[in-house]
Amino acid sequence: MVLWVFGYGSLIWNPGFEFDEKIIGFIKDYKRVFNLACIDHRGTPENPARTCTLEPTEGAICWGAAYCVRGGLEKEIAAMKYLERRECEYDIQTHLDFYREGETSEPALTGVLVFISTMDKEANKYYLGPAPLDEMASQIATANGPCGNNRDYLFLLEKAMSNIGHEDDYVIELANEVRDVLDSLKVQTPVDVQSPTKVLPLRSSVAY
Repeated sequence: MVLWVFGYGSLIWNPGFEFDEKIIGFIKDYKRVFNLACIDHRGTPENPARTCTLEPTEGAICWGAAYCVRGGLEKEIAAMKYLERRECEYDIQTHLDFYREGETSEPALTGVLVFISTMDKEANKYYLGPAPLDEMASQIATANGPCGNNRDYLFLLEKAMSNIGHEDDYVIELANEVRDVLDSLKVQTPVDVQSPTKVLPLRSSVAY
């Protein structure tokens, strides 16, 4: 058997498990949103971070990276144990089609594993739901946890999307709003995660 996993958040720049192949591409009819709480990595129960999940949206596409784990059941089990521990806030494991750039009619891969969350605060205690952009930015700018702060998660995702050649307007807009909050708080952004200048969203005919 072969395990394929789609990363659309921190897995893009930091998969954290042993893999044999990485492909840049996208899934259809989902968009990336910062509606999930993290209370043990980049936030706390008192001040949760906001991290990515996916929201079903007809016509949208979500770019990211698919990772392949080959080499037998033991290797796959090890990868899954790691992922289930790391992605514990996500209560749904679904399997979706994955497309390569320029190949939009037929999927390059089928049955790719994707971790997402139920969009229901009662069903999933980690689901925060949407909020106004300025409120989300204030939360992300100030949340900190054992693995670092929330703003670096956002900035690293912004940088990762740029590195794979597929900037996300939503991520850029949120990151710029967080920079404005940090400016007002006189907080310095580390050089390795900041953009040289404020990034402007790239408009596209495709819904994100």
